Amino acid sequence: MLNNYQDKKVLITGGLGFIGSNLAIKLVELGAKVTLVDSMIPEYGGNLFNIRSIEDRVTVNFSDMRDAPSMAYLVQGQDYLFNLAGQVSHIDSMIDPLTDLDINARAQVIVLEACRKFNPNIKIVFTGTRQVYGKPQYLPVDEKHPIYPTDVNAINSIAGEWYHILYHDVYDLNTVSLRLTNTYGPRQLMKHNRQGFITVFIRQIIQGEGIKIFGDGLQIRDLNYVDDVVDALLIAGANPACFGQVFNLGSPEPINLLNLVRLMVEIEGSGSFELVPFPPEKKRIDIGDYYGDYRKFSQLTGWEPKVSLKDGLSKMLTYYKENLPHYLDK
Repeated sequence: MLNNYQDKKVLITGGLGFIGSNLAIKLVELGAKVTLVDSMIPEYGGNLFNIRSIEDRVTVNFSDMRDAPSMAYLVQGQDYLFNLAGQVSHIDSMIDPLTDLDINARAQVIVLEACRKFNPNIKIVFTGTRQVYGKPQYLPVDEKHPIYPTDVNAINSIAGEWYHILYHDVYDLNTVSLRLTNTYGPRQLMKHNRQGFITVFIRQIIQGEGIKIFGDGLQIRDLNYVDDVVDALLIAGANPACFGQVFNLGSPEPINLLNLVRLMVEIEGSGSFELVPFPPEKKRIDIGDYYGDYRKFSQLTGWEPKVSLKDGLSKMLTYYKENLPHYLDK
């Protein structure tokens, strides 16, 4: 099914970011003609180093998805759109909710309107988030779980997702949303703590700092290695049976943060950690335990995570030890 992408024109918003750049590398390998769109806002993870291995085989457009004329131009002639751009920091969304609203909700309508008016046959894959479920009422969390966001980012993210589904239902756009859980791997933002705890832990262990785990460390999470997420995105875009639907991703290896850090220390062969109290601003929006039920997507498409947690963390540690200066503030 991934052969569908050969010689196809593919647009990726957030294309210089973590998932976008890994997706671009895979698409180039599959023979696609890739255009990357990125605003390069410093806080959001765009990094030209991420595409150093394919920079001569992709087109890069520095543009903001909130710019309606740019998006109207960029979507024309494209076969696929992977709509990955967004503001993903939960803390930032609470500090500056209007910017989060602008990027994660209003900008999604701009993109969808561009597609509706100028390329109604394009296939659109949107990346949602498991954060929309809030504090789980049961585990594993399936797509029927009530939605009860605990922060501004989750509210705007679910709005962005539902715009995509609405445009499928009303305007027949080919849209699908994958609700990602914790994604990790190479090319992830590391210079600050806005994009999850994994790169914070990785940076601390590489630099010989003690890893600080909030609370008792028993919070359970599931994690997907970025290559598995890229495969899921490509499968969703290539399978018409997915359009108009929302799917969870997830992992068969849920783990608490304490054991996750112990595994990192074991892989690295060194490192230390300590339990520290939750910062109040983080505690208020913490969701407790979470791991997702991804059977709906798996049963429809055959997708399963292939990279074990130990192997994925090993690859991630190796990548950042080789390339760390490119991911820290100069």
